[in-house]
Amino acid sequence: MRRFLSDPSQAHYRRAWLLLLLFTTVLLGIGIGLRDPWPADEPRFALNALEMLRTGQFWFPHRGGELYPDKPPVFMWASALSIWLTGSVRWGFLIPTTLAGIGTLLLTVDLCRRLYGRRIALMSGLALLSAFQFVLQAKTAQIDMMLTFCTTLATYGLLRHALLGPARRWWLVGWAAMGLGIITKGVGILPLTLLPAWLWMAYSGRSRGRIAPITLKAALQGVAVMVACIAAWAVPMIVMATWGDDPSLAAYRDNILFKQTGQRYADSWTHLEPWYYYLVSVLPWAWMPLVLAFPWALPAWWRRLRRSDPRILLPLSSVILIVTFFSLSPGKRGVYMLPTLPLLVLAMAPLLPGLVTRKGLQWLGFGLLALLGGLLLAAGILGAAGLPALTKVAERHAVSPWAWWIVIGAIAVGLLVILRPRRGLWALASWLVVFWVSWSTWGYALQDHARSPRDMMAQVRSITGADTWLAMPDFDEEFLLQSRQPSIQFGDRTPASAQFRRAFAWLQQDRSRWMFAMQRQAEDYDCIDRDQIHDLGIQNGDDWWLIPATAVDRCQGDANAAPLFVAPTTLPDHTGNAPRV
Repeated sequence: MRRFLSDPSQAHYRRAWLLLLLFTTVLLGIGIGLRDPWPADEPRFALNALEMLRTGQFWFPHRGGELYPDKPPVFMWASALSIWLTGSVRWGFLIPTTLAGIGTLLLTVDLCRRLYGRRIALMSGLALLSAFQFVLQAKTAQIDMMLTFCTTLATYGLLRHALLGPARRWWLVGWAAMGLGIITKGVGILPLTLLPAWLWMAYSGRSRGRIAPITLKAALQGVAVMVACIAAWAVPMIVMATWGDDPSLAAYRDNILFKQTGQRYADSWTHLEPWYYYLVSVLPWAWMPLVLAFPWALPAWWRRLRRSDPRILLPLSSVILIVTFFSLSPGKRGVYMLPTLPLLVLAMAPLLPGLVTRKGLQWLGFGLLALLGGLLLAAGILGAAGLPALTKVAERHAVSPWAWWIVIGAIAVGLLVILRPRRGLWALASWLVVFWVSWSTWGYALQDHARSPRDMMAQVRSITGADTWLAMPDFDEEFLLQSRQPSIQFGDRTPASAQFRRAFAWLQQDRSRWMFAMQRQAEDYDCIDRDQIHDLGIQNGDDWWLIPATAVDRCQGDANAAPLFVAPTTLPDHTGNAPRV
């Protein structure tokens, strides 16, 4: 790869591009089929996809028989398609984000090739692939990587028009991608943060013909295309919700259109963090190791901005505006920063050849690897030696990663010794490959039994019987996903106390029924006969009880305290793996 990076010939570029594509596919795809969906978000979206396939209701996502109004359905459609094609949740649920990650990288590489040439294009792909949050999210079945693909496609289209155009078709593709991003996760309009710097350069006289102007006609056409893409989903949904005979659909319509967009941003009720949360707690690790280059990148950016280079100003200003935009909202999550990574690489791309020659940056890469490898090696050795502070945590989560940590920590030390500080970045990059491959194989094998309740729900079935009805008050999605029998729940946003009152009433109607509940919630009810309880142990950090209907005879139930939702059957296949369709 180093030989190809230094050779700009077309033949070598094709081979290097294919090698990069193959390497990216293997790195992001390895581990598919080796684990189940893990909380917090993955089981929820897998449930959405499964219920679409089970019920045929694709326009209104459901979770456990209940409408799920928090997100538009595009990501669920992609998940349902991949699960249907593979015939298995375990094989299908990660495919959409893996493909979105590959697509995001290819778009970034191609745009850098057109802007800066072949060598820098390949380096930009490696830079994006080195970013910790990028690989992590490509291996996580959350909506944000698909959103990032949409925003990157929109950025690609807009910048093809702005910097390499005029290119009307790519301008419209960019707006269409924003529309698709909006019906994927609301904030698909993030590429509009390119426009302030674009307009300023185009109409201040600083661009000197290096950037295409935005005409009113082009802007109206772009908005029309974006609205048309949104309307393709929103109009049928609004029509069915408004004129249908199910009042819950109207509540879904209002929630998805208003509460989950404007209200979630301006008056968020969850993930509340201070304004500096991203700067202090997210970007230092999410942008790692790219942030190591900032001491040299910042003055280089400043020099290029003084020359009014739109190739730097547009993506860099977009990064700053996106970070500011999300920092102003009281609700914050680390994944919100993912769409900034391709933009950051675009802004850093022309600096990469010079950055990798900096001795100081090589030393920083060496130091970071020494820190990470040293911590993992020390923690692995101390854990294996029985240090109480570590073993208690391991016992609580039923994971003993000591051998894994010792091995990857020792590999880090070996790379440091072999490559020395003058090749610190290569040592760090090589170790990151080792880390992600081991994470997706050895790490999955160590963690899956602890993060997926597959075995516990099989135990529940063996105790209750395959056809016995099971109540799950205040349920977690991963348990409902792995349930091996008919299951019900009592409304995701219903207070837990109301759910238990309804559960007691439901159990008392048929003494063959059972309830699956967290110990810390169920033990608040002294009416439950403790002698009949099956203590199932710890799963996902909580203790769980299996309670027969005969154990709640003395409990006061209320059949009207909470709604009742029947979860469509998601029985697993005969291998005991994730549910098949």
